[in-house]
Amino acid sequence: MTPRRPIALALGCAAALLALAGCGSTHTTAAASAPTATALTTPAAVTADEKADRTTVKVAVGATVSVELHATYWSAATSSAPDVLSPAGAPTTVPSPSCRPGGGCGTVTTSFTARTAGTAHLTASRTVCGEALNCSPDQRIYDVTIEVTG
Repeated sequence: MTPRRPIALALGCAAALLALAGCGSTHTTAAASAPTATALTTPAAVTADEKADRTTVKVAVGATVSVELHATYWSAATSSAPDVLSPAGAPTTVPSPSCRPGGGCGTVTTSFTARTAGTAHLTASRTVCGEALNCSPDQRIYDVTIEVTG
């Protein structure tokens, strides 16, 4: 065996593990801890993913806010105040081409336009966190608060 084969084998195994970790991924933020508020200054477009769960993001009127969740088990995000954050087109679900059926690999993306100053919650839900794996209660709801400033 040449010295390159063990390295190539190790790299191949690492890549396979990383790929599997992304499929049907579960909620990876500190869901059991108390919600935190994070004030962020954002550009005209911002994308919130699982890391933004239970945080607050500040945007200006006219900004586009996209929620991109990394498992196709998630529902499309909805706005608690459509007059503040209105949907900007239809939600999209993009399954990963290398995912086995039922694996949940892929993304669910919903975009919103900040229309007027105010506060809105963008929420999504799921009951399944992996193939034949029900979510625990703290993993079922995604909620990010969006504060729109004038």
